[in-house]
Amino acid sequence: MNNPDPVLKVTDLKTWFHTDGGIVRAVDGISFEVRRGETFALLGESGCGKSMTALSLMRLIPEPAGRIVSGEIRLNGQDLCGLPEVAMRPLRGQRLSMIFQEPMTSLNPVMTVGAQIAETLRHDFSFDGKTAKKRACDLLALVGIPDPVRRYDEYPHQMSGGMKQRIMIAMALAGEPEVLIADEPTTALDVTIQAQILDLLRRLQRERGMAILLITHDLAVVAEMADRVAVMYAGQIVETADRAAFFGNPRHPYSQKLFHSLPNRNKRGEDLGVIRGSVPPLNREFAGCRFANRCDAAWEACETIVPRWIEEAGGVRCHLYDPSIAGTRPTGAAVSLTAGGNGKTPVQTNGALLQVTDLKVHFPIQKGLLKKKVGQVKAVDGVSLSLAAGRTIALVGESGCGKTTAGKAILQLIRPTGGTVRFGDIELTTLSGPALREKRGDCQIIFQDPYASLNPRMMVGDIIKEGIEAQRRAKSSSEAEARIDRLLEQVGLPAEAKQRYPHEFSGGQRQRICIARALAVDPKVIICDEPTSALDVSVQAQILNLLKDLQERLGLAYLFITHNLSVVEYFAHEVAVMYLGRIVEYGPVEAVLNNPRHPYTQALLSAVPQIDAEKKRTILRLEGEIPSPVHPPKGCHFHPRCPEVMAVCRETDPEEIERGAGHTVRCHLYQK
Repeated sequence: MNNPDPVLKVTDLKTWFHTDGGIVRAVDGISFEVRRGETFALLGESGCGKSMTALSLMRLIPEPAGRIVSGEIRLNGQDLCGLPEVAMRPLRGQRLSMIFQEPMTSLNPVMTVGAQIAETLRHDFSFDGKTAKKRACDLLALVGIPDPVRRYDEYPHQMSGGMKQRIMIAMALAGEPEVLIADEPTTALDVTIQAQILDLLRRLQRERGMAILLITHDLAVVAEMADRVAVMYAGQIVETADRAAFFGNPRHPYSQKLFHSLPNRNKRGEDLGVIRGSVPPLNREFAGCRFANRCDAAWEACETIVPRWIEEAGGVRCHLYDPSIAGTRPTGAAVSLTAGGNGKTPVQTNGALLQVTDLKVHFPIQKGLLKKKVGQVKAVDGVSLSLAAGRTIALVGESGCGKTTAGKAILQLIRPTGGTVRFGDIELTTLSGPALREKRGDCQIIFQDPYASLNPRMMVGDIIKEGIEAQRRAKSSSEAEARIDRLLEQVGLPAEAKQRYPHEFSGGQRQRICIARALAVDPKVIICDEPTSALDVSVQAQILNLLKDLQERLGLAYLFITHNLSVVEYFAHEVAVMYLGRIVEYGPVEAVLNNPRHPYTQALLSAVPQIDAEKKRTILRLEGEIPSPVHPPKGCHFHPRCPEVMAVCRETDPEEIERGAGHTVRCHLYQK
């Protein structure tokens, strides 16, 4: 470290909210410090207080309901809690900056992304318009936005989820802060961009001595980035450790459960370990350990005695490490962390349930008063898939490659330009009106952005009931209510959640509501567009177990759009790798992940962060940026970035080559 003294020191911080249901103790007495040049990671489930901690540090708690009731937040010795708002404003952005979790709700929809970055620069550095625009374009290029000069004048809705997240990172870095609070900074990013962003943060940290508070649910990112780790649960920190100690021997039962929830190829065919129940409501005072009702190691003392912080055990809040209480634990009690196979017989598949052939989605580019067509965006350019009942195809690729557009086109939410989509014996592209509406019950989608896809004016129960009533899945109102309660329980939410609005939930909880809505109409095919990207690992395990269980019992088919290759190797049967509107490699998940053939697939896999912090990986860097789908390269679309490019790649589009056992690749390296 450049300086052992903490640049940020938090002592006994408490942030409470006054609600109709009582005082919600969102942050209830946490203490930690972050040194200059250090990355301090904060882990925990949705709703445990991580993001509220970040907002408290920024002094952005919504008033008057919420307020910091006690504690200190010291930035280089200056106590921020005592500053008036007028004194806090100059500190935000220049000394203390934040990357927010949900880019779509954090970006102004009526301002171009360039104008929003330039606004920050003019405020922090008093740049003139021309200088601010140049610096904003430099920042866009820095975070991997292709064609930054053109993108400068685009609006947030014109960009993919990953690109919007990169815009947020550019805005946060614009003021060159001393402390950067990164709230899930790589959640919406594919692995190649994630690797670039993490490298960027590390480089900026080295150059500026910047301290980073990293809030994330991705343990692999923590393994690569963090110097020290804190685990947060129900408003409190329950464990702290340096990175090596935490990954070598997590002490708190909650931390151990988090590791057991991680998906990987070794757990295929069995359920992931889950943490039963959910984070307890924080509108009450606790008589004992807050994790007791979910802990396999709990005993009577855990219910009645509040655990103290045990510094001698390395920093952990648990009776197991308190010599004065551990002796009261009954003999023979042990922590059960194993999960075996689920014992279910997989559903028998019988031919393709969904057949997609040469699917194309081209958006026209129009200019002038008469809207003259001057070009087209080839978002999806000839995709073919065959999805059987009880099977999962994972669709992977970088942000902006057309994955989400392909999913929407399959469901006819976007009308295809060409190709066919057959569901059973029915051609969906020829349906419209009532006939198409009737098939909506068979094919559903879980959208990537849970907040944007939920009506903010409707309560959760009404959101779920809407589909049940539209598809006539209940005979009476009481049956519909019982179905809603059951769905909420399935996705790990209490029945009382149906009487609340979407804004009252965390990002992960909103995603669970979206999944419940999709399941409400008994679909046969579900397009899952990043359904676990907003979830911490324990809730991700619940959702994956739920989706797998439903697939095995009901024969559901999933098209699983994701950038998390650990989920792919655990959950998928086949994987399709997409680049610039085309599938460049396809096959059984074992064949593609164990023996990738296409240079792009090889680069994707090399960029996946590893839980084993000591295991060194060689990242295959891709030259240049993703080409624009407005002007795709001639020949192979990947050739401008390919490390093995040949002359033929620049002239001829490669054909699909069979590599055995259903493994195909589009690459001139394998042409005869």
